[in-house]
Amino acid sequence: MATFVFAILVALPILSLPVSGYETNPNAPSHQNYTAGGRSTLALDRGYGWSSGGATWYGGPHGDGSEGGACGYQGAVGQRPFSSMIAAGGPSLFKNGKGCGACYQIKCTGNKACSGRPVTVVITDSCPGGACLNEAAHFDMSGTAFGAMANRGMGDRLRSAGVLKIQYKRVPCKFGMNVAFKVDAGSNPYYLAVLVQYANGDGDLAAVHIMEGGGKSSQMARGGRWTAMQQSWGATWRLNSNTGQPLRPPFSIQLTSGSGKVLVANNVIPSGWQAGSTYRSTVNYRA
Repeated sequence: MATFVFAILVALPILSLPVSGYETNPNAPSHQNYTAGGRSTLALDRGYGWSSGGATWYGGPHGDGSEGGACGYQGAVGQRPFSSMIAAGGPSLFKNGKGCGACYQIKCTGNKACSGRPVTVVITDSCPGGACLNEAAHFDMSGTAFGAMANRGMGDRLRSAGVLKIQYKRVPCKFGMNVAFKVDAGSNPYYLAVLVQYANGDGDLAAVHIMEGGGKSSQMARGGRWTAMQQSWGATWRLNSNTGQPLRPPFSIQLTSGSGKVLVANNVIPSGWQAGSTYRSTVNYRA
């Protein structure tokens, strides 16, 4: 099934900045004071068992569906770490963008071509209508991911089924790289928007905070204040200057995962940052 996608983002050079390890933030609201390195409270996830849903596929039979779709992930999702194993999620999975980055295991058993072995996919897009509204949870998978549920040599036969009943469960994400922040091309000294990618564990984000004017002495002078960023769309979060003054880099970014775990990347976006550039931290949640 075809799904409309919303954006295609081009891969850009990645810069590395020194940042801290796992931290909690004493100035964050109390419900955010969790340790980033503990066991995931995905209810690994939310019941430990399998739930019933539906699946379709879109794009080419051996393709990657979309190039980031409504989540806006940088670069081709056909490349590592997504490797084409992606899905557009129905409303209960996409969650107006708050579900971007979450990982699920999916298996099918109701077709003779089904292997019964689970495959893991990442939510990278929205599936807002059609069959995506027919079940409580629906995955519109890439052709590659859909075919991966088949017995060897039976991928085309499985794809010919079109619509499948599946079993799924939430699992921790293991991207094999650290969290990266792509500065939106429309950012300027008074407006900063960043695309957050590759968060291990929960994968999705409940909140993002930013601290201006990095550096220990600067943070102490300003009281080390964290300011909440607003979700712009998909996995992109934004901040507007509300003082009429330019925002002050370098910027530290605090992530709060869907289950409330906090991770801080100190000074990850440097002075002299450039719109369109990507800055990779040296930290991530423990998967």
